[in-house]
Amino acid sequence: MNKSMVFLQLIRPKQWTKNLVVFAGLIFSANFTHPDMLFKVFQAFIIFCTASGAVYIINDVRDLEQDRHHPKKKKRPLAAGLLSSRTALWGAALLVIISLGWGMLLSTIFALAVFIYLILNIAYSFGLKHFVILDVFIVTTGFVLRAAAGALVIHVPISPWLLIVTALLSLFLGFAKRRHELVTMGDKATTHRKSLEEYSPEMLDQFMSVVASATIIAYSLYAFTSPTAQAHQYLMLTVPLVIYGILRYLYLVYQKNLGGAPELILLRDKPLIIVILLWTIMVGFILHMG
Repeated sequence: MNKSMVFLQLIRPKQWTKNLVVFAGLIFSANFTHPDMLFKVFQAFIIFCTASGAVYIINDVRDLEQDRHHPKKKKRPLAAGLLSSRTALWGAALLVIISLGWGMLLSTIFALAVFIYLILNIAYSFGLKHFVILDVFIVTTGFVLRAAAGALVIHVPISPWLLIVTALLSLFLGFAKRRHELVTMGDKATTHRKSLEEYSPEMLDQFMSVVASATIIAYSLYAFTSPTAQAHQYLMLTVPLVIYGILRYLYLVYQKNLGGAPELILLRDKPLIIVILLWTIMVGFILHMG
């Protein structure tokens, strides 16, 4: 495998689906038919892909020894010895420069959001990830920043509903991931992630139950009572799709022992892909026609 392919693997393109949340502001402000705004948000998506790529590299360099004990992560380029840490860090520095420079060309406040995202995630890699519960909250903040940045880049108001639903959904996915790591790795879990010492499957089950319920309630309140819902009354019809999507994910976690890689589930589970596509089409149609 040549170095360019190794580097591409290092920045984890399969996880770029996480950055699609930047399109939320565009969709829910009903501006997705405006080519200029669509192009700006697409650029924001690419910028967050480069920024997250830099974060993944720094995290892999920091966690090199721990990753070698993980059944899957030991195959990553640095843990497998396919690329040196020095070369990887130079690549990370280049990605940071690209993401911040490109972000400044779009909007100063957008670039600030990217900068905060980078600082927060680097701090996570260098210590914050070791604190129980806080570790998942930091990851959640990264999703909220993406959602907010997607609105900032096209200068539309940031809906508090958008932020709370994004936060709750990412907390749900984060706790599901911790549960998967704890269950699949068993006694070796703490050698991979220190914070797992403080978790238990039973506690994470409770966390997931609470956050899944809160996500459904928050989205339902948004779809029935928010200013957007008042202007587009049929938005309530999308609630069953959200409920199904969350229940489907719980099924995959508990019955199929998945949940360790949400980005892969979103790419591979056909029922979940279908319901997400249906939800996107319905929301787009309702907001555009309403």
